Amino acid sequence: MASSSINKRLYIPKFYADVNIHKPKEYYDYDNLEIQWNKPNRYEIVKKIGRGKYSEVFNEIKILQNLHGGPNIIKLLDIVKDPISKTPSLIFEYINNIDFKTLYPKFTDKDIRYYIYQILKALDYCHSQGIMHRDVKPHNIMIDHDKKQIRLIDWGLAEFYHPGQEYNVRVASRYYKGPELLIDLQLYDYSLDIWSLGCMLAGIIFKKEPFFCGHDNYDQLVYIYMDGTNCVWMCTCYCTYIYVYIYIYIYFFFYA
Repeated sequence: MASSSINKRLYIPKFYADVNIHKPKEYYDYDNLEIQWNKPNRYEIVKKIGRGKYSEVFNEIKILQNLHGGPNIIKLLDIVKDPISKTPSLIFEYINNIDFKTLYPKFTDKDIRYYIYQILKALDYCHSQGIMHRDVKPHNIMIDHDKKQIRLIDWGLAEFYHPGQEYNVRVASRYYKGPELLIDLQLYDYSLDIWSLGCMLAGIIFKKEPFFCGHDNYDQLVYIYMDGTNCVWMCTCYCTYIYVYIYIYIYFFFYA
């Protein structure tokens, strides 16, 4: 019992670990969430773009209510339910998104730094509110490149973090799963989202999407080990190149 407690303490994050401890139960209790459903009369269905489980709808509503106004987080505008089919629907702000497979290869170094920073702002905010996204991937990042507008979407798998709690490992997409999910370790935290973003960043920089491409969880771990080692070597070369470039620039600018 003592050993189990010690092990659990090892997995407590350095930041935002106790956010929900200081929140009232109503803040994270989505099971008892009371929703004021509106009628869908003002809206028209143009095409089907996605669906989710009924339980995930309640979860996402609660999460987005708590994150309302956060930087680069998709805005929930309305909650409606069809009076006949009883189908619930969430109405979000519109983002003129460009498919990442088309957009990412065109990114400049400045674009990469800008957008990654904006995603980090969104993640830092949701983590500061005691929430893990648990499904960070290119498909859930909407970018209007003309407006330099970015939104983190799809909060159906998001969860409130409580220290020492064991969570479902069947979250995130395989290519962006953290190693803890791949070995069925249920004691994880916000760092899960940072790993996923790191996979995205590596894919963008090295123009290899997805960066880790395993056929199953075991194969994914092998790819992480093999490609991760190569990635460290490539990053070292890349950083050395940048350092030499800056050194030469400073030399000729100030001394030549």
